[in-house]
Amino acid sequence: MADRLTIALAQMNQRVGDLDGNAKAMLEMRRRAKDADLLVCPELQLAGYPPEDLVLKPEFVRRVHECTDQLVDATVERGPAMLIGTIVHEGGQNFNAMLLADGGKVVGRTFKHELPNYGTFDEKRIFTPGPLPDPIDWRGIRLGVPVCEDMWLEPVCAHLAEGGAELFIVPHGSPYELDKNQTRERLARARTTSTGLPLVFLNRVGGQDELAFDGSSFVMHPDGEMVVQMRDWDEDFLMTEWVRGADGWRCETRCEHELDAFPADAYRAMMVALRDYVGRNGFPGVILGLSGGIDSALSAAVAVDALGAGKVWGVMLPSKYTSEESLDDARECAKLLGCRHDVISIAPGVDAVDEMLPQLTGLAAENVQARLRMVTLMALSNAEGQMLLTTGNKSEMSVGYATLYGDMAGGYSVLKDAYKTTVFALSRWRNGNKPEGALGPDGPVMPAQVITKPPSAELRPGQKDEDSLPPYSALDRILVGLVDNELSVKEVANATGEDVALVADIETKLLKAEYKRRQAPPGVKIGTRNFGRDRRYPISNFFHTSPQVKTPK
Repeated sequence: MADRLTIALAQMNQRVGDLDGNAKAMLEMRRRAKDADLLVCPELQLAGYPPEDLVLKPEFVRRVHECTDQLVDATVERGPAMLIGTIVHEGGQNFNAMLLADGGKVVGRTFKHELPNYGTFDEKRIFTPGPLPDPIDWRGIRLGVPVCEDMWLEPVCAHLAEGGAELFIVPHGSPYELDKNQTRERLARARTTSTGLPLVFLNRVGGQDELAFDGSSFVMHPDGEMVVQMRDWDEDFLMTEWVRGADGWRCETRCEHELDAFPADAYRAMMVALRDYVGRNGFPGVILGLSGGIDSALSAAVAVDALGAGKVWGVMLPSKYTSEESLDDARECAKLLGCRHDVISIAPGVDAVDEMLPQLTGLAAENVQARLRMVTLMALSNAEGQMLLTTGNKSEMSVGYATLYGDMAGGYSVLKDAYKTTVFALSRWRNGNKPEGALGPDGPVMPAQVITKPPSAELRPGQKDEDSLPPYSALDRILVGLVDNELSVKEVANATGEDVALVADIETKLLKAEYKRRQAPPGVKIGTRNFGRDRRYPISNFFHTSPQVKTPK
């Protein structure tokens, strides 16, 4: 019976569907871990997480099996056993599985029991839940291998402990959201202290469409003490040494890393998600409308930090309503970031539309400007290949304060899940701090007045956002209640102190704008309830929580 154990933890990025590439990366990790007893990789490391409806394609699952067999065969060579995150098709059903491969054979396996089916997760759509798993007997050790959600709920870990498990190894595909680390630690501590067993939490990193994975893997002792904290946002590799004593297994390795706190964590989520989205979809860079406002300035800063200044192109598209201040601020933003900057007036296009459609007035005429900017930016994107980066924020998208086929157009939005008050917080933070791994400048990334001046779409003389909306500080409090917390109008009014009529009006705007949001580009999730993956409302919807709203017939 072994009393010492070396476990290599590989906190890895993944590319969904790149079976050969993911397998190659896992074998490279095995070479690095040649002196370890066991190599642990994240959940579904071979297939990529989340695989979504790829799992419903039989050819995909067949290829996953082929690559899994190749990984298992590779363990016949000298080196550690491998815990492989993969898909198992058995009895006509697909399982989210962890296989323990050693000596060229599968010596143990766990099928994920608790399949998350909330928020961003819909695993019950594609997988079958496995039975309550038993410990895996390996080299005289009884390993408990709960998979991700199996740790978040109590039954699996309790069952494994009752079955004689000696330590928990928990592979994860846990995406970032605000305050997620505290939740992970709290739940892991509940499992360790209730069972008296140590726990390894191993998470993936990188961006996948609208999700950013922060890693932040750790090892926790039975008393809840965190003895290992791996890096956030970057791939990481750590050899951990374990010893069995009278009280069971303990990790002798000590590793400390300070995780990013808000707003640094949200900013890095945006960087990681944009970097992987642009790179994996084959774009040479991004183009965006650089208006001189805070949203476009922050979007440009994230893009430069994620991709490098040489891959970011800012275009100022002034109309007759654009102020000299905005022209100067856009130019200074580009100068501070070191990115390409062009000025293309849309005035000739506006005049042409006025001549073609002289009856347009008011909002319809204002929106022509936003749509002409989109036409210009998409033409440049088509000509040179850069992806159009959308710059709207969550506050605007919540209430429909955005132009369909205008400023909403694009391939990706880093601010999609950021309320306007969050945009201000991120901008102030970035102007005084450079995130780790950023490719942008050390100093400020936008002029101070971009943060302090009143926000304006500049589609008519003297326009300010607060002409149409309440102050963002009030609006965002209301939206957090209605969107993130799913409260009623009355409950939000009581919680915020805002007038019931105002909250009811915001709820009406929120519901009416659903059809716009369905046509918005994807964007990185940073909060607990983003539009798209988390919050899925019907477009045609006659339910309001305010009795003041009359249901149309």
